[in-house]
Amino acid sequence: MTATVPVNLEGGPQCYQHAGWQEGAVRKRHIVHGFFTTNGGVSTGLYQSLNCGFGSNDDPTLIAENRRRVANSLGFQPDQMFGLRQTHSASVVKIDSTSVASINARDDADALITNTSGYALAILTADCVPVLFAAPEMGVIGAAHAGWRGAVDGVLESTIAMMAKSGVIPGQIEAVIGPAIQQANYQVGDDLRHAVLAAHDDADSFFDLDQGIDGKYRFDLPGFVQSCLRKAGLVNVTDLGIDTYGESSGLFSHRHATHAALPDSGRQISVIGLVENPTPKMT
Repeated sequence: MTATVPVNLEGGPQCYQHAGWQEGAVRKRHIVHGFFTTNGGVSTGLYQSLNCGFGSNDDPTLIAENRRRVANSLGFQPDQMFGLRQTHSASVVKIDSTSVASINARDDADALITNTSGYALAILTADCVPVLFAAPEMGVIGAAHAGWRGAVDGVLESTIAMMAKSGVIPGQIEAVIGPAIQQANYQVGDDLRHAVLAAHDDADSFFDLDQGIDGKYRFDLPGFVQSCLRKAGLVNVTDLGIDTYGESSGLFSHRHATHAALPDSGRQISVIGLVENPTPKMT
């Protein structure tokens, strides 16, 4: 876990960035990234202000403007930033010059990879774990949406396997775990715990019994995700340790919205991209 504070990028969007990716091999390969907050957009009300989720009930024109701001802040045009219709699956899509024409932003998958300059990969979350991947020596990047079900079913391992098809070995891959619901705020029942343990019988350490409440536990989803990454062969894994629920004033949280009896929630976006000449500037 590493302490970090959000930075303001050119054009208004605010994001968290991993300090270790602001220099060295990652920077030299023109890899840019950001785990964006709720700040710096144009949406209002429940979605104030940088809501990037078309699955919400926000005005689509405002969402499109928010996504434009995000893309531009990292040096891309909106049509260079690719997302998916996330379904808590283990499916991965590769974005390259031959497949880009057929990629639909509503394709069902939960992770993307690319080794092509000029493309950015985007993942939406509001409590689930966003994971950004970089293999700077090989110029390969990835992004994954890992809820508990996707993590159990292997979305992280599938992302790493897809990167390997581009010549990357797991030990070359660096991963950063972005803002997600933390264990103190993630109460789950026996059914979820049993589903996780049925597939990962060594995962019991990520569940703490919720004292005084029968059949309830606190699940360390980011810790479980980190364990999956390390078991898949990654050595360099950083967890930013940022709580979407605890930071509800600056991050969207589906669970917080539910507990507050709100009718909907926005989605924050996490992006990693390969650009020829990175131009994002902090203000």
